[in-house]
Amino acid sequence: MHCRNFALVIGRQIIDDYVNTGNARFVYRHFAILGEESVWAAEATECADEQGRFWDYHDELFENWTGTDGNFSFSNLVNFAANLGLDTDQFSDCLTDRRYLDRVRADSQYAADIGLTSTPSVFVNGERVSGEYENFRQAIEDALAAAQ
Repeated sequence: MHCRNFALVIGRQIIDDYVNTGNARFVYRHFAILGEESVWAAEATECADEQGRFWDYHDELFENWTGTDGNFSFSNLVNFAANLGLDTDQFSDCLTDRRYLDRVRADSQYAADIGLTSTPSVFVNGERVSGEYENFRQAIEDALAAAQ
């Protein structure tokens, strides 16, 4: 499974079915392993979050992802923000200041420290889950049943 597929298909389904209904919480941590552009992209999601648009920006990145060879340049990241109607001055200032670099680095270091080597790496109640949506659905249903 690739990050793009998880983000745009399986992740959205989990959010629709479980997070938006109040039955689960989705905690997102960055694991910027594809070089400096993935670090910038991760920082950009946090800058978008200042305007309440983390998930919209996250999805915009994956919808426009064509690789990490200039795709997530500063100007492209600002253009993605403009596409979403964000305040691009505020967004640009945030990105220029590298306001969330420490957070992205800390998240990525945590992932490396627990032995992750690839993305997406998804856990349900501490257990790693991968594959098709059904695997995630079953893991979430099992966790919900155990919590009762």
